Amino acid sequence: MRLENKVAIVTGGAMGNGLGITKVFLKEGAEVVILDYSDQLESTLLDLKKEYSTISGYQVDIRDKEAITNIVEEIYKEKGHIDILVNNAGVARLKTFLEMSDEIRDFHFDINIKGTWNVTKAVLPKMIAGNYGRIVNLSSVTGPMVADAGEVAYATTKSAILGFTKSLAREVVENNITVNAIMPGYIMTPMVEKIAKETDEQNPKSVVDGIAAGIPMKRLGTIEELGYLALFLASDESSYITGQGYVIDGGSTLPETKSVGV
Repeated sequence: MRLENKVAIVTGGAMGNGLGITKVFLKEGAEVVILDYSDQLESTLLDLKKEYSTISGYQVDIRDKEAITNIVEEIYKEKGHIDILVNNAGVARLKTFLEMSDEIRDFHFDINIKGTWNVTKAVLPKMIAGNYGRIVNLSSVTGPMVADAGEVAYATTKSAILGFTKSLAREVVENNITVNAIMPGYIMTPMVEKIAKETDEQNPKSVVDGIAAGIPMKRLGTIEELGYLALFLASDESSYITGQGYVIDGGSTLPETKSVGV
């Protein structure tokens, strides 16, 4: 198994992409600790414990720096090492720039950027102490590569995560720690389902079908597919890769224009 004897922290692992990552990591032998604010955490843990004894979790808001620091310290004392960190937790609220309140803007910044910063700041000294680490951050194609109306706050934060990834990678490379980012396109997650329902409450499936129609593969990705990319970046198979962003989008960023077909 590719992650045997490895301890991994996955933020936002109770559902969506984080759950896909968690399931793949458990299958590959890792001990996984989920940090998640959602009430879904309890039922996720109960479900996963039916098959894996190596899963645990804490309900915590990653905006709470002190709570995160204390939890990471507790994990480190119990496990003796922390080898992998996946900064997956994130939010998206669609509003045009002029319609978006400062509160919703800060909601994005505080979770997507500051939350990632807080967890990484708590975990990194433990990785340095062990002279080993794999950090995987969830960026997006939105921001660094593409964007639609209403995504200014989200796109800004996901662009920031890519910059965070590259700069941090350079700082910790001498400590045998790699830092890489995953840049998803449309993956079938609760976030996508929520956006679809907000767009068309009567027929959200039509929104998802419309998204799929614009993707060369004609479908959205699965959380497990994203999980296997995270597995590669979290394993020793990627030991000579750092500071990079990896797109997983079914080819959605490939078309030069939607108005010309061959």
